Amino acid sequence: MEQPLRSLALRALRLPPSARSCCFGVGPTRDQQPTRLYTAREGSKGRSRPQGRRVLPIERTRGSEILFGVAPCSMALSQARRDLFRLFLKQSVGPQRLVSSELVLQAAARGVPVLHVGRRELDELCGGRVHQGVCLEATPLRYKRMEEDEGSDGESTNRQLLWLVLEQIQDPMNLGALLRSAYFLGVDRVVTSRRNSCPLTPTVSKASSGAMEVFDVYSTDDLRSFLKAKAAEGWEVVGTVSQSETVENVPVISCLEFRWNKPIILVIGSEGDGLSLETQLLCHQMLLIPSGRTLHPGIESLNVSVATGILLHSICSQKLRKGD
Repeated sequence: MEQPLRSLALRALRLPPSARSCCFGVGPTRDQQPTRLYTAREGSKGRSRPQGRRVLPIERTRGSEILFGVAPCSMALSQARRDLFRLFLKQSVGPQRLVSSELVLQAAARGVPVLHVGRRELDELCGGRVHQGVCLEATPLRYKRMEEDEGSDGESTNRQLLWLVLEQIQDPMNLGALLRSAYFLGVDRVVTSRRNSCPLTPTVSKASSGAMEVFDVYSTDDLRSFLKAKAAEGWEVVGTVSQSETVENVPVISCLEFRWNKPIILVIGSEGDGLSLETQLLCHQMLLIPSGRTLHPGIESLNVSVATGILLHSICSQKLRKGD
């Protein structure tokens, strides 16, 4: 009995699809199964690829980038700093639907087309990052050049000015966190060194929770000449140092002892190396953050964005109330 059934099945498989369905019932054949487009990472290491809905690539506007996340997209829609092309939203229900409705209203006010797509399309658009159901196609943001904007708000007579200068910050997550803290705590301007610094990418905007979209960020080709010029105008240039470091001919004090009595430039160094020696020697003072315990070797410093937030809060807490 088993052999005749096997022979019948093999004969049926040789029939054309239309006839085969009469034997086995209607259903998609192997070559009719929809498949998903995979990135090289997903298809690596010989893993089997589960079949599912086909994700078609969305053609991007030339020269555009994809912002992702609710805050960056909302802030970009509320400002006129970028050219905006399309807003991509995941169809949603509940509280997320209210957020989507607000974004649709913002897009309508700017004349930006809204496309409702699936989660996988959003994943493809932003490279698998956390998009919260929202992506926005827009032109990139660029640094403003200090050389083109010198003197707009740098009056040295204002004793409560505070600028944050970043030397070769390369991690986009750190840069975004730095911008978020600077914006929140009231820093008047952020300036970066153009060489070996992270550009203003969508990841920076996401890490800044959208602060990058509303806060101008400047850059300079010659950081040392810039610091020398500001010092000559009466600004105090203040660097940062870890617990174990000393700088020749530059006093090192606790951030708790620092007094804000003139315009300040707080200079922050790169994630791995800190401030370069040339930049340290241009500082009037170096600030350190006192630790709360004896530290083990190798864990004697803080993440650059965390340390900067502590220093900025310590300085900004001294800000005079208006009218004092």
